[in-house]
Order: sequence, then C-alpha cells, then structure tokens
Amino acid sequence: MLHKLLVVLAVTFAAVGAWAQEYAPKAGETIMKVAIEGRGNLYIKLFTAEAPKTTNHIMGLVRRNFYDGQRIFRVDRSPKPFLLQMGAPGSRSKGMDDPTLLTEGTGAKIPFEDSGFLHDQVGRVGLSAQPGDRNSGDAQFHILLGPSRFLDGNYTVFGQVVGGLALLSKIEKGDRIVSVTLMGG
Repeated sequence: MLHKLLVVLAVTFAAVGAWAQEYAPKAGETIMKVAIEGRGNLYIKLFTAEAPKTTNHIMGLVRRNFYDGQRIFRVDRSPKPFLLQMGAPGSRSKGMDDPTLLTEGTGAKIPFEDSGFLHDQVGRVGLSAQPGDRNSGDAQFHILLGPSRFLDGNYTVFGQVVGGLALLSKIEKGDRIVSVTLMGG
C-alpha cells in the first residue's frame, strides 16, 4: 500500500513539474505567456518580423494588462476541432454565448498583414476580424485546434503555440485568463 502511494506521489509531482515548467525563449524570440486558471500556461511565439503591426498592437495590449481576467469565450470543437478565441473585454462579466462578445475590442483597426504563415496547423495564432473585413482586426485572437486553411488570406497569422500545446485539448469555454505577459524579445 505504501509503495502504491509513493508511486502515485512521484507521478503527481512529475506531472506538476512538467505543468509548471517555463518555456525558455530562444535568442531574439518574443514569447507571449498566457496563464489560464486551473489549466496552466500557453507559450506563444510572436512573429514580430513577419507581422510587425499586429504583434506591436497585441504586445501593447499585453503591457496594459488588457487580457488579464478575461475569459475564453469561444471554443469550437464540433464538427471537428477548429479554434478557441479570446480578447473580448466583456467576457469578464457577460455570458459566454452573448453575441456582442464577437464585436468587442479597443476600437483600433489593424490592417491585414500577410505574414507568410498559414492556418495549417494546431496552435497557429491569428488576429480575429469582422467577417468580410480583413482590415478590422483589433484585440481578439484565435488559436487553431486543427488546420483551417479556409481562414488563409482573411486573418493575419501572427504566432504559434510553442509550449503548452497539450493544454489546447483541455481548455473550455469560460476558462479565465489569469494574466498575459511577455518574455524575451
């Protein structure tokens, strides 16, 4: 019995250690760390050279703690894994199915940038925009749960999840963002 308890404790501590492990940015990388309550951290490499206007805008919002306390208000897994979305200020207090969340932001309009990256893999990060107006991106962004090439050319791809990728399958609509910070750069 004691042996089984020790094995369970060892596995638990190993899992906690892996969960809490920090991603170490490589030289010249800018990493956006998204801490999600009860889930762990996502580490997003920003494509600063390829999407400078978009990444500068997002980094400015991070520095102002814009995302802290917001909730992930969209998680589309059916009919197949698609995306999750965050960046609506009203998500702190509104219901997650409130349609006005999709239109919220800061009022800025960031023009589309062709970063050269596609919506072709899990963990790609794109600037959300109003349908039919790829130049209306602002504070909201999406993270792909599966390849979604039909989004190409309509939304700026400005990052890639490089740490915490396994968390994407665990994140649920309504999960709270504790903080978003920048690393490296």
